[in-house]
Amino acid sequence: MVTSRVWFTAEQKAELWERWKQGQSISSISRALERRTKGGVQRIVSVHGGIAPSARRRAPLALAVAEREEISRGIAAGLALRAIARSLGRSPSTICRKIARNGGAKTYRATRADRQAWERALRPKRCRLACSERLRWLVAHKLALEWSPEQIAGWLRREYPGDPDMRISHEAIYRSLFIQSRGELKKELTAHLRTKRQMRLAKGAQSRTGQGQILDMVSIRERPAEAEDRAIPGHWEGDLRAGAKDTNIVTLVERHSRFTMLVKLARRDSATVVAALAQKIGSLPEELRRSLTWDQGKEMARHKSFTVATDLQVYFCDPRSPWQRGSNENTNGLLRQYFPRTTNLSLVSQDQLDAVARKLNQRPRKTLDFETPADRLQRVLR
Repeated sequence: MVTSRVWFTAEQKAELWERWKQGQSISSISRALERRTKGGVQRIVSVHGGIAPSARRRAPLALAVAEREEISRGIAAGLALRAIARSLGRSPSTICRKIARNGGAKTYRATRADRQAWERALRPKRCRLACSERLRWLVAHKLALEWSPEQIAGWLRREYPGDPDMRISHEAIYRSLFIQSRGELKKELTAHLRTKRQMRLAKGAQSRTGQGQILDMVSIRERPAEAEDRAIPGHWEGDLRAGAKDTNIVTLVERHSRFTMLVKLARRDSATVVAALAQKIGSLPEELRRSLTWDQGKEMARHKSFTVATDLQVYFCDPRSPWQRGSNENTNGLLRQYFPRTTNLSLVSQDQLDAVARKLNQRPRKTLDFETPADRLQRVLR
């Protein structure tokens, strides 16, 4: 393999991966390892898809170097194989096999035998995707539908509960995408991932700043208890999703089912936002109109007008507390798969927004035990 070239020692590779997991850049890692260029570090990281390889370990039952040395000495002393096996507490067949595999009694040497055994052990176990064409096709098909690996793994558990051959972890899917030497899934399928990245990156913290004050706000602490436990549908979380050139859309997520609606905006002033929201909410059945939770963005300055038009109370989160609208924040993250931050949202039609919302609502969610939002909402409305 490419990464076995001699100019990176095992210690240097271990330091490389440790720095990578800490989130350091390729350039800074190269400088720390005193490399004149970053090409070598880039090559190692790329070959492994940004995923640190597991440290190699000897199998528990493998012969140790000291045991091989005893075999070599026993042969030189003219001992029978059974005597050598008995002194080591090993089966005679094991000793016979190890000697034959390394040239026979006349040429057996402990150090060489140990080195060759270590090299022969480099036999990577085939991934489940490589062993099952049916499973591989299903995973590739769902990735093309822009399902996440975690959604695919959860859906397979629900769809084939009695078939262990149709199970795979989301980590195995990611590894098959990022580590192309495995060859199970085409590299092009990474374009269907939400982040579209080509390799595993270290996780980094993100923060968000609050916005201005709004008159007569009703705090989220006054929101009904039924909204908190998500037991009853009709409680919504909303936000603006920003794009390029100060363009925006409204995202609405129902707390019980995680059902998503997207609303096109001509502008982001409060009058425009409130009018678009009122029209969208007004089209819902009465049992789905109970409350709306929003952050302290100025686009909801006219929240009283919205409440009068829809009979829907608006509750505002605390400043800099996006986790109080956790379902909406998660959905905004999912939307980056379809509308990256560089997207000019003024060029996206309402029909396109509806199509994306339909895709999200037909994708299984881990938080719903891999049921889809559409099915969950339909079930409670029967």
